[in-house]
Formats: sequence, C-alpha cells, structure tokens
Amino acid sequence: MALSSRITRKIKALSSYIGIRPLSISTHPQPSEEVTGERRFLLHSSPEPKLSDHSRTLRFPQTRISELYNDLRVVTQSSPTSAVQTASVGVWIEAGSRFETPQTNGTAHFLEHMIFKGTPRRSACALEEEIENMGARLNAYTSREQTAFYVNVLRDDVPIAVDILADVFQNSEFSENAIMHERGVILREMEEVQGKAEEVIFDHLHSAAFRNNPLGNTILGPRENIQKISEKDLFRYISTHYTGRRTVRVVNNDLPIAHLAIAFKGSGWADPNSIPVMVLQSLLGSWNKNVGVGNYSGSELAHRVSTDDLAESIMAFNTNYRDTGLFGIYSTAMPDCLPSLSLAIMQELRRMAHQISEAEVMRARNQLKSVLLLRIDGTSAVAENNGRQMLKHGRIVPFLELFARIDAVDAATIKETAKEFIINKDVAIAAMGPIHQLPDYNRFRSQTCMQ
Repeated sequence: MALSSRITRKIKALSSYIGIRPLSISTHPQPSEEVTGERRFLLHSSPEPKLSDHSRTLRFPQTRISELYNDLRVVTQSSPTSAVQTASVGVWIEAGSRFETPQTNGTAHFLEHMIFKGTPRRSACALEEEIENMGARLNAYTSREQTAFYVNVLRDDVPIAVDILADVFQNSEFSENAIMHERGVILREMEEVQGKAEEVIFDHLHSAAFRNNPLGNTILGPRENIQKISEKDLFRYISTHYTGRRTVRVVNNDLPIAHLAIAFKGSGWADPNSIPVMVLQSLLGSWNKNVGVGNYSGSELAHRVSTDDLAESIMAFNTNYRDTGLFGIYSTAMPDCLPSLSLAIMQELRRMAHQISEAEVMRARNQLKSVLLLRIDGTSAVAENNGRQMLKHGRIVPFLELFARIDAVDAATIKETAKEFIINKDVAIAAMGPIHQLPDYNRFRSQTCMQ
C-alpha cells in the first residue's frame, strides 16, 4: 500500500513520541513475496517422505519494512486474499509485566485500559463514536513482554486510524475520574480471572518457574498495586517503556476437578532450539474428552490418556519469551486419576529423549505447519504476526524459511532437544483444586532421569 504524505506525517508524529517501536499495517493485496534460496523441502503426505515444492502453495503477499528517522519500524503487508477490503493498523510495543518491578506490577495492563480515555482533540465519547461511525473495531492486549493497540477498518479509512493512534499515544489524558473508574473495572476483571482455573494456573506456573524474576509477575498485578496506581505512574511508565524447588500448590476442594500444569524451561524466540521445541509440543499434542478422538489421535499421550480414562483434557503448551521460555503439559482430571496421569505425562516426556519414531515426527511437523497457516486468517492476524516478529526477530520470517526449518527437524533432533530440555532438568509444577493425591515434587523430578 502506498502511504500518502498525510499518513506518513501521522506515523512520524507517532514515532517521535513512542521511540523505537514497530507499526504494523495489513491491507489489500500486493504481488507475492519472492522465493529465495532452496525451493524444495520435504512435505509428508504418507509414511514415506516425498520431495515437494512449498512455493507452489505458500505464496504470501510481499512484506515491506521501512525505518523512520528515529528508528521506528513500519511494516506494511497486503492481505493474502484479493477480496479483502479491510485493513489493520496497530502499534506493537516491547513492554509488559516482565518490565515491571514488584512495586509497579500491573501498570502496563492499567495503561492498556486508560489509553483510549480521551485526548484534548477527542473525548472518550467522541473517540468511541468516531470508531463506531467508521464501522471499525478497536483492540488492545497486554502480555508479559508486549503491549499492542490496533484498529480494524475499511482500507479507505486507514488515514483516520493512523491519526487516532498518533493522537492517543501522544496526547492521552488520564483524569482522576477515569483512573478511578478503570480501577474498579480492573478489580472486577481480576475477580473474574480468579474464577477461571485454566487461567490462574498458568500464573501460578510462571510464579513457580520464574521465582525472583519479573517473568513470574502476573499481567494484572496485585490488588494493592491496582488500588494505588496514579496518573504520575502511568506517565512515568510511558516515558520509560514506550520509547530451588519450583512448585505452587493451591488446594481448593470446591473445584470439581483438579488442574495440573507441568513445565520445563523452554527456548527464547531467537534460540535455534525454538523450532524443535515447537515440533516437540506438536508431538505431545492435545485432547479433550468432550471431543472424543483420543483413540485415533497421532499423539501417543492422548491415546494413552483416552484409552485409560486418565484425564478430562490435556494440552501441550510452548511459550517463548525474549531469552527463555516455558513448555510443558496442562491437564484437568478427576482427583483419583492424578497419580496415574502424572506418571503417564512424565513417562511420555521422558520417551521423547530415546524412543521417538520418524513417522511420529513427520506427523507432528505437518500438524504444526497446518496450525501456523490457520493462524494467519484476516488482516488482524497478519498485522499481529508482523508486529510480534518485528519485536522478536527484527524482521518478518517468510513461511518458506519457517517451513524449511520445521522440515529439518527429524527424530534425532527431537531426542537431542528432549535430552537438553527435559532429562535431569528442574520441573515446575502448578496445581489447583482437589489435589491431595498429587505426587510430591520429588516424584516428578525423579521421573526426569533417563531410565
């Protein structure tokens, strides 16, 4: 998309305020990206590997990256489909709960709530009306390492979207009344989250895995911080950031089922091991009793759990951060199943290091590639992918390159990766609910030893 001089001026105005940060724009189609390097990669559609050319099916619109005078990176990419008449314009900032101290934890998320509460040019009400009159959608989120704000609009309204983002990032006003209102909203949000065990358990898991490290902070922050965050704290955060044994157990017999998360230290975004760990996650798989396909699942763990009725659900997860990560398995189960389920999970994790077949790895690679492609659905997903990659890699990794790296992972690579990340490594455990029958930490740790 050729940016008009007006849009360029707005982006420059925005960049002068927030410093070195990527702005991602996704809009209507442009010519496909050039295919570079080796064109033939393995694509498995049968037990026997077959050579195929990914470039015939993976033709994505070209991504353009430009830098402004203050190093703000602007990413522009068209939509993969010609029928799309919408665009997503957003700002992705490398700031989140990881960059907070115990005293400021929760500020990034609080700021997310406050950023659209009005400027001298636009009151909060006027801002909402402007968005609604365009038929646009305003979105924002805060994670441990990123904060994002983006707008989905008709492509002809991109200049207005850029103007709105430039205005709120440079001129937002944080009135005391608005702060008090959002404080109440966030405290209610906290109460809602506390009632969702599937969310709370991952906060406990981070606390267990990253003790005395900001990655162990929750995104919402503690109640005492939320109750005292002020206008001064919010502006200070903008000026700063917008330019042993590891186990937690929470016994709650009121919960009908037990929630268990088992995790190991994973890889950072730039770590060469990040791709093998992604394949490892795909190998471990996921399963839910309500879906009922476990007996036919390619995941050995899902097959065992389903056949022996060990759990209500299991899900392998893999979270990457800048210089580390967290991967493992989250499960829900009836209390009396915890001993057998825990053993099955640990045995399967250990098996990855010495008894994995090429057929299993083939299937996991194909499943992973399918998941990655399905995530790029619509302009918002494209913009989100571009913003995240610019923050983590400083460039957009083409799917041809990504798939080539995935296809390079074989059974030997998985075994080496499992030995490096699982065998004889500390394990972090988080459990909630009726967990009296959960094995102790030493039992989990002993199961990481090669037998």
